[in-house]
Amino acid sequence: MSPGAPRSTGTAGVSPAAIDQKERPGRPRSGDGRAEDIATLGSALADTAAALLGAGLHEPRRRARRLLAAALGLSETEIFAHPERPVSATERLCIVAMLHRMLAREPLTRILGMREFWGLEFALSAETLDPRPETETVVEAVLARRPDRRQPYRILDLGTGSGCLLLAVLSEFPKASGIGVDLSVAAATTARRNAQALGLADRARLIAGNWGNAVAGRFDIIVANPPYIASCMISELPPEVREHDPHLALDGGRDGLAAYRAIAADLPRLLAPGGLFATEIGSDQASAVTALMADAGLSVDAVLPDLAGLPRCVVART
Repeated sequence: MSPGAPRSTGTAGVSPAAIDQKERPGRPRSGDGRAEDIATLGSALADTAAALLGAGLHEPRRRARRLLAAALGLSETEIFAHPERPVSATERLCIVAMLHRMLAREPLTRILGMREFWGLEFALSAETLDPRPETETVVEAVLARRPDRRQPYRILDLGTGSGCLLLAVLSEFPKASGIGVDLSVAAATTARRNAQALGLADRARLIAGNWGNAVAGRFDIIVANPPYIASCMISELPPEVREHDPHLALDGGRDGLAAYRAIAADLPRLLAPGGLFATEIGSDQASAVTALMADAGLSVDAVLPDLAGLPRCVVART
């Protein structure tokens, strides 16, 4: 376990070694001295959940079930339905290795290097933000306002990261094409690989550049999930975010609005007449971001909530 990682306290926690069964007194052993493979999915699930609970992680049972499913290549349904299934020594080692990383507050998506977004699988890298479910609010906003999926829209994604917004929208509009821009060359490379893996590379161009300065022309739809955490608040973020998401994708400057100012300045030039802009926002930024859009000459269409009911997406039009 890395220095400073959460540790179990009291009797609620179970150590990763216990999951490996090697520290349990009276454990039967084979002739060559190795622990016999008598662990089951049920016991591994219980011990993993107890270790996560002891480390103070919320929803330990759900996290444990996801961890076991990933470590063993099973579905979560299989984990639940077959508690009697034996877990081999090799499988236990894999579970324990992943558990150590989760106890050090590394997200499972980072451990696996993959995240599902809008029903699509996206590879992650150290330079890309780990997309969250609330970002799907931006996709929903676009689809609700552009119901004709047959249109050959031109789409721009500013701060594309893994490419999740651009590629999710393109997957819904088979005749559309688009450009994704990111400040990070490495992030743009990851997004390009995701476009190829999803069969969208022929309709998506992923480039490195400085927001709207990197592109010319006009777009029918512009989406964005820019960095919006105030610089002084980065240190207050949960370790899963602070230590594993790139600060370039988090830090929104002194007040968290620096990226929105840069984007708003280019929107009149980049949005086609009648064009649509949808962006993710911090839950306390609705007023500030809508004011920036209005100052840029856009008409604010809506402020939409995420599944938790928090303001999450500003929609504006030319």
